Amino acid sequence: MSRNLDDLSQKLGYTFKDRDLLENALVHSSYAHEHGLRYNANNERLEFLGDAFFDAVIAEKLYFLEREQEEGTLSKLRASVVCEESLIIKADEIGLAGYVLLGNGEKTSAEILGHKAFEADALEAVFGAVFLDGGYEAVRLVILRLFSDIIDDAVEGRLVRDHKSRLQELLNAGGNASLEYVITGESGPEHNKTFEAEVRNAGKVLGRGTGKSKKHAEQQAAGMALRALADDKYTQNAAEVSNE
Repeated sequence: MSRNLDDLSQKLGYTFKDRDLLENALVHSSYAHEHGLRYNANNERLEFLGDAFFDAVIAEKLYFLEREQEEGTLSKLRASVVCEESLIIKADEIGLAGYVLLGNGEKTSAEILGHKAFEADALEAVFGAVFLDGGYEAVRLVILRLFSDIIDDAVEGRLVRDHKSRLQELLNAGGNASLEYVITGESGPEHNKTFEAEVRNAGKVLGRGTGKSKKHAEQQAAGMALRALADDKYTQNAAEVSNE
């Protein structure tokens, strides 16, 4: 692995003393398996570590931001930030997918089916690598730098994640809603399954998603459908303007 990761370090706002840790964080298990690498060469252990610190950093931030809120409210706020979708959003912003080493099967799923769970996993693995390299304060600063806008949106009540309801409302308004959610696949061991889902309207596939639960996969699929519909609307509007 001889990639230049300086650009990624700049986007993270952190320079690694041990570059091997960052390299490790960007190796998906599918790549390690295909290339006969040892288990520790993939990023799953770093992901495990980073997940814990992501949760802790966001919890600490919300604790001091929302001093009057009860435990239940804080838990809901934290869950709205500490989720796969937030991680994918930030991974996309920094172009993380371009640095992750994937096996051929996983790469095909990402390119053709739009699967992005590997990005969320890799970003958590990067958090784990930052902690091992620089300690808690280093990973805290990286996480808060990346997620400050999402934290603000959560606190201000602007973080709406019910994509299924939004998609239903949008299609109802157009008078053509006939939605169906279908679980199309599942993988992984019983204790850590990943589900694949499609959302269809009158039989037409509008979006696909993955998640650690069937409901989460369906939400991801609805979110993908909303983005696709927004892109279609933008393209249509642009074409109308160009024809005027």
